[in-house]
Amino acid sequence: MKINEASFIGSYVKPEQFPEEAVPEIALAGRSNVGKSSLINTLLGRKKLAKTSGTPGKTRTINFYRINQHFFLVDLPGYGYAKVSKKERDSWGKMIENYLANRDTLREVVLLVDIRHDPSEDDRIMYEWIRYQGFGQLVVATKADKLSRSRQIQQMRRIKTKLGMPESAIILPFSSLKKTGIDEVWDLLKIHLEQ
Repeated sequence: MKINEASFIGSYVKPEQFPEEAVPEIALAGRSNVGKSSLINTLLGRKKLAKTSGTPGKTRTINFYRINQHFFLVDLPGYGYAKVSKKERDSWGKMIENYLANRDTLREVVLLVDIRHDPSEDDRIMYEWIRYQGFGQLVVATKADKLSRSRQIQQMRRIKTKLGMPESAIILPFSSLKKTGIDEVWDLLKIHLEQ
């Protein structure tokens, strides 16, 4: 996809704050430090549009990025970060849940997992929740540059099984470092954006 314009619109916690434009949205979910910000920057061909951080649990809001005046990429708060209080984790959970259940313009939710590891319990819960809401046809396995091609294939099979992904669902390897998987991710996102 040709990116002519990409801008950060804002960080929000309440539905009444969300942008009101009736354009399609694609949301990205995943554990803290799975590489959501890096994926956004790589997909958009920008270096610092989405802030990356060495500190897990940094994204505590729902962040909207407007692309080509045509759709939004939405970065959901990372989950599974132990150093955050239970109360704060619960409030993030409610915020994500409200967004997923009630956002009419939401077309797909992409789950990001680290290809080097088996999905965590949090990943499994999030994937089940995404599926329950009618999404979950695409999982992106980040940090693919860390494994050989044969190990990637092995791990993707394992991740698919552990998440209980249906046969029709797709898992794609992605590397922000090597810039691999960009076209494949866009090709699948475009299908949802054109619905």
